[in-house]
Amino acid sequence: MARKNHAKLVSIIGHPIAHTWSPVIHETAFKLSKLNFLYLAFDVLPKDLGDAMKGMLALGMAGCNVTVPHKEAVMEFLDGVTADARLVGAVNTVYIENDGLMGHNTDVDGVVEALKPFRDRIAGETVTVFGAGGGARAVVYSLISFFRPSQIFVLNRDTSRAELLRKFFADSQNYYNIRVAELHNTDEASIIEKSRLVVNATTVGMYPSKGENILVADSVDFNGKIFFDLVYNPSETMFLRDASKKNATVVSGIEMLYHQAAKAFELWTGTTMPLDDVRAKLDPRLLGSAPARKGRSPVS
Repeated sequence: MARKNHAKLVSIIGHPIAHTWSPVIHETAFKLSKLNFLYLAFDVLPKDLGDAMKGMLALGMAGCNVTVPHKEAVMEFLDGVTADARLVGAVNTVYIENDGLMGHNTDVDGVVEALKPFRDRIAGETVTVFGAGGGARAVVYSLISFFRPSQIFVLNRDTSRAELLRKFFADSQNYYNIRVAELHNTDEASIIEKSRLVVNATTVGMYPSKGENILVADSVDFNGKIFFDLVYNPSETMFLRDASKKNATVVSGIEMLYHQAAKAFELWTGTTMPLDDVRAKLDPRLLGSAPARKGRSPVS
């Protein structure tokens, strides 16, 4: 018990939060690194976000991860953000700097590392992104900065939010090749057909709604395409399973999860996460996609 009484606390905040695997990754990394840190998951309602951030400072925490639906809204309550976070327009990691709250976006690190093996296949091609929230912003920023697709289609139920994303990246990065369309519109099949990479940046298909699929364009030829799902629980979503059956290359959200976690770990601890050792210990468990327990660490 002495360890927990004196441990440096970090957390993840979101709503809902029961799906998260972040506690098991970080607690495993802390244990392997012999660091006296403790990682907890907290379900925080949007109305309580500001109080949660004040509480983080008051409790002397080392930082936190931020997940849906808070990645954009949390910026209002921070003392500063990194250049990447500002250019993405969203924060997923908060750390302490000069006694203040600093925001960064390690989702960018996760996206880049997950898609790096396919850089040559993506460059100069059309990409489709489902969603227009914080995760989608990280994807679009990463694509523009590191992969240079010829155009990006953003499909979202609320097209006004997708238009805000389009305008944001036109203004901030002079990228004018984002096209906006309503999710499940009559042209969706043709948009997917011309895309080399298709990304699910929504929560559709996430635990516990594992049987859902954001993709309805069943008649499209998926051969030669890459399907990337930011959802990591389950590790093989319906989105990826259906694409794999049609000979597409699939990339699980677990790849992004590991790499964004490694960058957050570095920001909080000042040391490098032993990522290969963490993966060796956890891959069979994460690929089984059991949910983490809420409100406490799932690793003793």
